[in-house]
Amino acid sequence: MLEHPKVELLTVNRDDVNDPLSAWSKHAFELDGAEWPSVEHYYQAMKFEDADYREKIRHAEHPKQAVKLGHAKFKKRRKDWKKNSVTYMIRGTYTKCRTHREVADKLLESGEIKISNLTMYDYFWGSGRDMRGKNNYGKVLMAVRDKLNEEAAG
Repeated sequence: MLEHPKVELLTVNRDDVNDPLSAWSKHAFELDGAEWPSVEHYYQAMKFEDADYREKIRHAEHPKQAVKLGHAKFKKRRKDWKKNSVTYMIRGTYTKCRTHREVADKLLESGEIKISNLTMYDYFWGSGRDMRGKNNYGKVLMAVRDKLNEEAAG
């Protein structure tokens, strides 16, 4: 009988407001001179150079509303957005972890296992329905975890 290797995987869902590791969780933090209600609010606002529109996103009542504003077709995105979008997600997630010890602890408790953002249709931030997605949000969490471990060891 063949033995299958044990695969350890922590699954998250980026838009689960109840999961502290989610970008939608309501763990406010201060970054770039403002207080952001969630990583998702920060991420969506950073798409735009228009300060008034960023403020509108920052004040969105729910992360879902921030996403809707971030997807506005009538607003011009920053020219460097595609190149820097993951960096903004990392900055927001790292700052949230540094602001909320319990979030950092939950991330650190995952040890060295792979983290995957389980999604059906998002092949950029998530795994997609066939697990062939880029899983960039999972990679963001693992990069932040590595940085927190590095700082703890330093």
